[in-house]
Amino acid sequence: MAPVHPLELSTIVLDSGVADEPVNRITNELSELADGLAMVESFSHSVVWDSGEGLMCFDASGAGSGRSVVESIRSWSTEPISHLVYTHGHADHIGGSFAFGADVEARGGRPLEVVGHRKVLDRIERYRTTNGWNVSINQRQFGGVRSEMGLELGENLQQFLPKGTLVPSTTFDHELEITVGATQIELHHARGETDDHLWAFFPRERWIFSGDFIIWNYPNAGNPQKVQRYALEWATALRRMIEQAPTLLVPAHGLPIEGEERIAGVLNDMATTLETLVHQVVAMMNAGETLDTIIHTVSVPQDLLAKPFLRPLYDEPEFVVRNIWRLYGGWWDGASSRLKPSPDSVLGAEISQLAGGPEVLIARALELMTSDLRLACHLADLAGWAAPDNVTVHEGRAAVYDARRRDELSLMAKGIFTAAARESKDVVKRASLGEL
Repeated sequence: MAPVHPLELSTIVLDSGVADEPVNRITNELSELADGLAMVESFSHSVVWDSGEGLMCFDASGAGSGRSVVESIRSWSTEPISHLVYTHGHADHIGGSFAFGADVEARGGRPLEVVGHRKVLDRIERYRTTNGWNVSINQRQFGGVRSEMGLELGENLQQFLPKGTLVPSTTFDHELEITVGATQIELHHARGETDDHLWAFFPRERWIFSGDFIIWNYPNAGNPQKVQRYALEWATALRRMIEQAPTLLVPAHGLPIEGEERIAGVLNDMATTLETLVHQVVAMMNAGETLDTIIHTVSVPQDLLAKPFLRPLYDEPEFVVRNIWRLYGGWWDGASSRLKPSPDSVLGAEISQLAGGPEVLIARALELMTSDLRLACHLADLAGWAAPDNVTVHEGRAAVYDARRRDELSLMAKGIFTAAARESKDVVKRASLGEL
């Protein structure tokens, strides 16, 4: 059975408030959204517009999907690809660009114009410099489990960005108006998930291509392993989109949305939750509260998190709170001992000795699994730091983190906790092989 058309599914889900099938689909199939406009649902999507003088594409998907995306585009049109616009420089949006370049080269067309915010250039350079780190954190973030967003561990494991990734040839700072064919397109820079993000607006058609400002999950403004995100500026960008009265909004993840009222409702809910988090956190910071108190006080209403476009299945509000603190308050969390802490191994060894040994700590952690998984993880880590080669300790630690993973909703938490369990399982495995 063919998948439901994305616009039809979007309307059903938003009008009912119920998502009983995936809304972040990774099919690499193309769907027409309007006359001359299509999208390929991938990780991330690529939006394709036929200007009458060539195809203008928005985002190239990732290293593992770029070729499939181009093949899907070619099943729809044989017109030359004239422009490739990066909504931002994340690898799943630009990593597949080599396939677009190869298509242009194979067809002997004019050089592809690649457009992006000027900071995309800085991002690409940073990714080259920190390739090993980025490969490592993505392996940990996605944890070997299939995400609600559809990405699997294994894509582009050794090279975070392919060497053939195309670098923008046209860049801008704040806004860029370009005319392609007979159509005017506005590109607006705004910081949100990244500092190099843009959203595109077609004034005559009233189309918005939003990139990752909309991902059909809670806004990815808190990723614990990535660089700073900008929750309040993200909300401001969403409100600017509302002002344009768009009739069609096409994100880079999730479903396109049609209808001015429907779009405004989604954008308003997302902007409001981000604004509310920022205002709560900053108010508590101004009152002298610590990060610990803020994290365990500030929350988002469950009815809001139940909305099909705000579910915390990728990022989650608690992580966003931390990023807000980091933006306004720096990296220190307010606990004096953590300003210049002892090494984890030293702290673990001391507490372990006071408790009666690492086995006592891990036994207590296992007892706490059914009542307080957060505390269980603290004790499991202390035991692991105190006894890095102790099989009993690491069998217990793996069990604790396996349980923690099952208890979490967001992919980011699941991935990191899965990685923790694997660390301990690796200790057990190496001990069984006589390597310790």
